[in-house]
Amino acid sequence: MSTSIETTSEFDRDTAVTLRTPGVYDAYLSAGWTIISAVNGGYLLSLLGRALGEHLPHPDPFTISAHYLTPSTPGPAVIRTETVRTGRTLSTGQASLVQYDADGAEVERIRVLASYGDLDTLTDDVRTAVGPPAIAPIEQCFGASDGPRPEIPGSSAITDRLDLRLDPATVGWAVGAPSGKGEMRGWFGLADGREPDALPLLLTVDAMPPTAFELGLKGWTPTVELTTHIRCRPAPGPLRVSITTRNLAGGFLEEDAEVWDSADRLVAQSRQLARAPRA
Repeated sequence: MSTSIETTSEFDRDTAVTLRTPGVYDAYLSAGWTIISAVNGGYLLSLLGRALGEHLPHPDPFTISAHYLTPSTPGPAVIRTETVRTGRTLSTGQASLVQYDADGAEVERIRVLASYGDLDTLTDDVRTAVGPPAIAPIEQCFGASDGPRPEIPGSSAITDRLDLRLDPATVGWAVGAPSGKGEMRGWFGLADGREPDALPLLLTVDAMPPTAFELGLKGWTPTVELTTHIRCRPAPGPLRVSITTRNLAGGFLEEDAEVWDSADRLVAQSRQLARAPRA
């Protein structure tokens, strides 16, 4: 069994996996999802998320925790999946993605542990003390084509795959005037128009510019660990994303993300630990 690549969505084509033997999938990491010096962590999470969705008896990720071990590079990769436990409403599995170095030695890039269920079976009972983030209307926000791109060394290929519109209050870094606040907010969609579902949400939580940029730091902010919770299946339309950092210390920072859909529902949450760029 393999994911279909007969689709107009670049995201679906680039996260396709092909079953080689039970529990082993072949994949190809596209250079289109690189940022600065490596393949984006959210894209990698979506790729492993797809493989686990095929391997486990339940279709949707509910929670997935990833440890990023070494930087991934565009090219062939192998994903190994394993069932840890299956139940009536949840199944748990783990997966790892490996590539091969110039000498042919296997190098593990990322390892995840996840629990899957069926989002369509969730109840409608919602009790929350939070609301969607305050973001300027989408027509007042800034996209990649609005003015010159900021000077960030390395690849920015992923920006061409996203329809990302940043709140004016969080783009000071792009013009050399960071706010000093660890905040990033904006509207998110895929450039090819693909509507959101559970799998792209794994990309969404790690696709915004790092909050470190608004703290006045430029450069690669590699993810060490990322845990994502998918809360419900998103409604069609652009997503609103809010990411905050409250503490940068010892060369590491946390990023807490919330993703809201067009129906004002909280559809995903995440926390990651990342290395801060050098000042």
